[in-house]
Formats: sequence, structure tokens, C-alpha cells
Amino acid sequence: MKDLPGVEKEKALKKFRRELRAGLYSYLILSILEKKGELHGYAIRKELEDLSSGELVPSEGALYDILKSLKKLGLVENFWAEIGGRPRKYYRLTPLGQEVIREVRAEIEEIKRTLERLEDPRAASNI
Repeated sequence: MKDLPGVEKEKALKKFRRELRAGLYSYLILSILEKKGELHGYAIRKELEDLSSGELVPSEGALYDILKSLKKLGLVENFWAEIGGRPRKYYRLTPLGQEVIREVRAEIEEIKRTLERLEDPRAASNI
């Protein structure tokens, strides 16, 4: 197959990455809140940065849009707390969020196994 011209390739990559990362960010945020408990937005972003060596970090605007969406679904709740004289909005998992992350984690494990089989040359003959 002939290589796509640069512009078409970048357009395709941008769309594919956006779609792939959309659900991944939600999963990572829920997992971080499950593990760390209550965190403010900047701390969540910093955790994502540390976990991914800076490779999977949504913009601040995207992060807050994801958090708003997770709140609308009832998976997280937020509250204000004053730390060092400065008010910050904190987020935590709801009981529903805890249930959902447990179920989604099982699906993620199956996705990981599938990707490993796909990448394993010995398993390639089974595809």
C-alpha cells in the first residue's frame, strides 16, 4: 500500500488517537481516584503525567471536560476544600464509580490479553 500524503496521515492519526484516548483517559482517571482517593484536578493530571512519562496527559480543558462527564454519569462527585488558604475542587469515586471501574477493569484485562496475543509472533498463526 502506498504511503498516505503527510496531511492525510496526520489527519487520520489525530482522529484515531483522539478516539483511542477518549475512553482511556476516563478509565485512567477512575483508576487513579480508586487508588489515591480524593484528588483535585491538578493532582489527577500530575498522576497521569507521572504514570505515562508525560505521554498520556490530556489538556487541562479536556481533563475537566472528562471529569464533568464522569460526574454527569454519576461515577465521580466533587467537593470544595480549602488547602493552604486556597479553595480547590476535589474529586472522588462514587459507589457507582467503584462498581463500574471494577467491571471495566475486567474488560481492560481482556483487551490487554488480546493485544499481547496479537503482538506475539507465536500467536500470529492463530489470527
